[in-house]
Amino acid sequence: MADTATGQWHAVMDVDDLWEGELESVDVEGTSVLLINLGGNQVMAYRNRCPHQDWPLQDGDLDGTTLTCAQHLWEFDVTSGRGVNPANCALVGYECKVDEDGTVQVRV
Repeated sequence: MADTATGQWHAVMDVDDLWEGELESVDVEGTSVLLINLGGNQVMAYRNRCPHQDWPLQDGDLDGTTLTCAQHLWEFDVTSGRGVNPANCALVGYECKVDEDGTVQVRV
């Protein structure tokens, strides 16, 4: 996962509001961030844009750990951000954590 995190942590939502296997778009300091709940309080955060033609990923299809862009059907492994099809691309990732109280925090 490409890590671009250099800023402060931002509380974006409660983990209970993002069900396991769900994805949600949130705004963090003017950046659209896609959150994906993998279960067990493991939440991934990526730039909400496909690297192909900058389409939003929030309308994509999440099947297990594979996210498919709704526009051109590019596929990504959401556990790493790496491209599946094609394999020579990757999502831009951000640091993400779930606090003990269930608050999802992201750093962009």
